[in-house]
Parts: sequence; C-alpha cells; structure tokens
Amino acid sequence: MDKTNQVPIYDSALQGSAALEELRAIFNYRYLIVQFVRRDILTRYKRSALGVAWTMLNPLGTMIILTIVFSRAFGGSQEGYAAYVLSGLIAWSFFAQSTNAATLHLVWGGSLLKKIYIPRTSFAVSATGTGLINLLLSLIPLVFVMLVIGVPIRWTIIFLPIPILFLAMFALGIGLLISTMAIYYADIAEMYQITLTAWMYLTPVIYSPEILPEAYRLWIIRLNPMYYLIELFRMPIYYGQVPDINLVLISAGIALFTLFAGWMFFTSKSDEFAYRV
Repeated sequence: MDKTNQVPIYDSALQGSAALEELRAIFNYRYLIVQFVRRDILTRYKRSALGVAWTMLNPLGTMIILTIVFSRAFGGSQEGYAAYVLSGLIAWSFFAQSTNAATLHLVWGGSLLKKIYIPRTSFAVSATGTGLINLLLSLIPLVFVMLVIGVPIRWTIIFLPIPILFLAMFALGIGLLISTMAIYYADIAEMYQITLTAWMYLTPVIYSPEILPEAYRLWIIRLNPMYYLIELFRMPIYYGQVPDINLVLISAGIALFTLFAGWMFFTSKSDEFAYRV
C-alpha cells in the first residue's frame, strides 16, 4: 500500500494533558514569543520622540509625584523615602502592566486563534516577557535616584534575579487566571483595572507596613501575596539585606502555586477560546 496516500488520523486519546501539551507548544513557538515581545516594545514607542527612554522616565515621574504627595504622611520614618517608593513602584508596575496586558492581548487579539494555530498562552507569556524588559530598564533610574539621595548600593543586589523570577511567575499565573475569566465575561477586564488600584493602596508600595495598626495587618499585609513579593524585591535593593529564608520560601510558594493554578485553569478552558473571542 502506498503510504503517501494515507490520511493522518487524529486520536485525542493519544494526546497528553492539555497543560503539558501547551508547555511543549510554548517551547516550540519560543521564537514567536520573542517576536511578540519585540512587537510590543517597538509599537509602544514607535511614535515617541524619547522612545524606550519612557520606560525609565515613567516610574521616575510617578515616584516624584508620590514622594511629593505622601512624603509628609508616610516618609517621616523612612530614610531615603524616594528610593523606598521607587523600589516598590517598579515591582508593582511590572505586575500590574504584565497582568493587564495579558488580559487585553488575549481578549482583543484573540481573533488570531480563529485563523492560525498559536499556543494560547503565548499572549500572557509575551506580556510577561515585555514586562520583564521594562522592569530591567526601570532599574536604571532606581540606581540613579539611590546615588543622588545617598542610599548605598550594596552587594546584596546580586540576589535580585530571584525576586524578579518569583514576580514573573506570580504575574504570569494571575494573568492567565484573569484573561481566562475575561474571555467568558468581558467586564472582568474593566473590573480588574479597579481592583489593581485598590490592591496597590493595600500593598506597602508607598508606605511602611509598620504604620498600620496591628488589627489591620493580618488581612491587609499577611494575606496579601504582593506584600511578600515586593518585600523580597525591596530588601536587597533598599535595605541592602539578603531576605530571610522564610520570606523566600513563602514567596516561592505563592509564585509556584499561582503559576500552577493559572496554567491549569487556562489550559483546561483554552479549547473554547476560539468560539468566544
């Protein structure tokens, strides 16, 4: 029998789990992810006179405004308050921008799923990749501010890749969860914007957790996953300390659990996306 005339037979029973298949697809389409990240960076700053410099000027400008507005209320007990604010703001901005972009890319760019095959998670992964580039560029004005106001840059900064990794894992997990829900309920994307604003002010980005009454610390601080991740990010930069092992383990657990939950939830529903976008 001529094998060239045989028609391939698709058998779903031969397929592995959706989560593992998606992970394999992301690896196979890694060059597409790189192109998505490149497109996002170039498109964002294409018509801008300062170009990518806005990635550094944006958090710097926001830090100046927040420092002026809140320095009297929150900065009295914080030496080098501007560096304190900027270190937390950079971590928060990465999380907020990455998760928001993951949702918008899938909801508004999901029409691609009806035309060609691409891994469904590629939107969230590329959004996180773009956010990582912006985060790394944002470290430049942070170093500049620390030098200007006299906050020493210590050797502990070499620990920074670990909190950045955990932040990326957590952001990707949340991005997958929110974008999945937004496919079914479009209002989720708008509600998430409001949630992010409230979440930021419930997280010690512009204030120290010590100023909060003990009665509020449990549900505002200890039950807030971003508190641990921002503290892990801030400690080697602002405090010049290697984070405590308990903080590292808690942050790792939060990041791993969120990424696993988001990936499993997203891939369990991804086959329906093409019919709903």
